[in-house]
Amino acid sequence: MPTRNAQAIWEGTLQEGSGRVQFAHFDQPYSFKSRFEDGEGTNPEQLLGAAHAGCFAMALSARLAREGFPAVRVQAQAKVHLNKVETGFAIQKIDLECAAEVPNISEEKFQEFALAAKEGCPVSQALKAIEITLYARLVTP
Repeated sequence: MPTRNAQAIWEGTLQEGSGRVQFAHFDQPYSFKSRFEDGEGTNPEQLLGAAHAGCFAMALSARLAREGFPAVRVQAQAKVHLNKVETGFAIQKIDLECAAEVPNISEEKFQEFALAAKEGCPVSQALKAIEITLYARLVTP
């Protein structure tokens, strides 16, 4: 398996400085305001959420196909909660939400496979130290 690379460059102080996050064809600015306020640019939590949502969507799609229920579409979103704690800031929770179009599957089986995908995706595995919730919804076309 290939090793994936990304880099970040930060210049200046925490509140007045700025940086860039870069990988593949992605190159975005980030700053104190984009992380702790509503400033323009990205932030580490947003990137973590994108990675988690992407990993979960692929894991669920793979699980469904393996069990004989290939998905038409799996849409996932990860809401990453960054909170102020005594020692600074901490990511304490991620809410995974998904809507999937899967023909001929029962709600019960879909929920079972969604939970298994949440528990088994590599990003969820890496984030076991925090609470990860799941709201999975089966949709019809």
